[in-house]
Amino acid sequence: MKLHELADNEGAAKKKKRVARGPGSGKGKTAGRGIKGQKSRSGVALGGYEGGQMPLYRRLPKRGFNKPNKLHYAVVNLGMIEKFIAAGKLDAKAEITEDALVAAGVTSNKRDGIRVLAKGELKSKVNLTVTGASASAVEAVEKAGGKVTLLAPVAAAAE
Repeated sequence: MKLHELADNEGAAKKKKRVARGPGSGKGKTAGRGIKGQKSRSGVALGGYEGGQMPLYRRLPKRGFNKPNKLHYAVVNLGMIEKFIAAGKLDAKAEITEDALVAAGVTSNKRDGIRVLAKGELKSKVNLTVTGASASAVEAVEKAGGKVTLLAPVAAAAE
């Protein structure tokens, strides 16, 4: 077999329809859009238009509420902390603060504070000082012989 003998299977490759390429193409002049009318023009989006009827998205009631001062926490799992301690990027003997977690690269930024969750296993005895922690994370840290100190959220302290 040679390079010029290679071909796709029958029906595997379909040629693209080239519209507006002259009358001989069968899709010339109006390019298959018909004559006149809104749909024949460019830049027309008919998604929410229902011909003068009140559109569905305006007939349905609004739902939910977005709290403007909601706090966004950076989430860190106990398994990640243990992994960084094992790699030597975090010192288990010293107090592990939010700044230490960011400096070690456990999380890229603090946001409104760091919240520790219990995913993974913690074997090291650590003293954590963070904004938030789940009950199961606190329990896991205390089971390993450490303790968790909770800080006030950054955004709440600013008010």
